[in-house]
Amino acid sequence: MPRRLPRLLLAGAVAATLWFGASAAGQDIQIDIGLGVPPIILTTPPPLVVVPGTSVYYAPDVSANFFFYKGRYYTVANDVWSMAPAYNGPWAVIQFGKVPPPVLAVPVEYYKIPPGHLKKKGPPWAGQGHGPHSKKPKHK
Repeated sequence: MPRRLPRLLLAGAVAATLWFGASAAGQDIQIDIGLGVPPIILTTPPPLVVVPGTSVYYAPDVSANFFFYKGRYYTVANDVWSMAPAYNGPWAVIQFGKVPPPVLAVPVEYYKIPPGHLKKKGPPWAGQGHGPHSKKPKHK
């Protein structure tokens, strides 16, 4: 299969969704087209909250992994990363190595579904007091 085919299929599905999904205005829509990458389609900008100690933002009210960093939006599903220039797309699949390190360093607590690089070995900061549900370390 040519390398461009999955991207073309994804772009076509997103375009069709935007075209035919106009009647669903005001609703968040998530579609999986079988490539393991559910593009996120939002009709309004979601509220963003900074991940403490970083310059990365996340969207606590979006039902998918949704991050903002330096003018770009990032999401990950099934270990496939996507990036968009705007909250509503268009989304493009990117290689893991193209994801900015600060986005990859977001603590697992800020993901709706942790990606494989966090599930397998855990983040290097585990137990370091980062994240919304972390506890302060006990000192003896």
